Amino acid sequence: MRAMVLEKPAPIETSPLVLRDVPTPDPAAGRIRIRVAVCGVCRTDLHTVEGDFPLPQIPVIPGHQVVGTVEGSGEGVTVPAAGDRVGVAWLHQTCGRCRFCTSGHENLCDDARFTGLHAAGGYAEYLTVPAAFAYPIPEGFPDEQAAPLLCAGIIGYRALRRSGIRPGGRLGLYGFGASAHVAIQIARHWGCEIYVFTRNTGHRDLARRLGAA
Repeated sequence: MRAMVLEKPAPIETSPLVLRDVPTPDPAAGRIRIRVAVCGVCRTDLHTVEGDFPLPQIPVIPGHQVVGTVEGSGEGVTVPAAGDRVGVAWLHQTCGRCRFCTSGHENLCDDARFTGLHAAGGYAEYLTVPAAFAYPIPEGFPDEQAAPLLCAGIIGYRALRRSGIRPGGRLGLYGFGASAHVAIQIARHWGCEIYVFTRNTGHRDLARRLGAA
């Protein structure tokens, strides 16, 4: 299969990702193989490519906002099934045993592995993931609109939940990046009054267009 591979971190202006032919992965027990339809680009991918933090392995295939179709599964997997449309996010796998995993806070697992960092990501024709970490994508919106929800959408929605905001309440957003411009749309749907604090003129204009006070 074809994949964009990071072989050596370098400034993005030098085009450090290289197109390579690599073996198509076979799904091991408990895993599925997905044919990638789209993969979004996240700021974390840029940090990975430029080596802004230690990389646990190199070479690596980045990309963690993946939408595609299940094409195969390993032993023990019944769901999702072949042909299902699924998404893959940053959180690739957790230990499943620690106090965070057993209390519904697996995002805090000390032994977490991440898509496009510890495991091959979505800048490829195929990838494999644990079946438990592939998420069904409902019908009603296209792949390219679903992909950002697997990172910015998760972060923005979690922030809303953690804030305790109620429908009709008043909400402040500090900064207006990808997750905030998803969160504001949800908050507007809830009838909230939203104030955005950002120095970027373009971000302020976008916030107003999306309904900020």
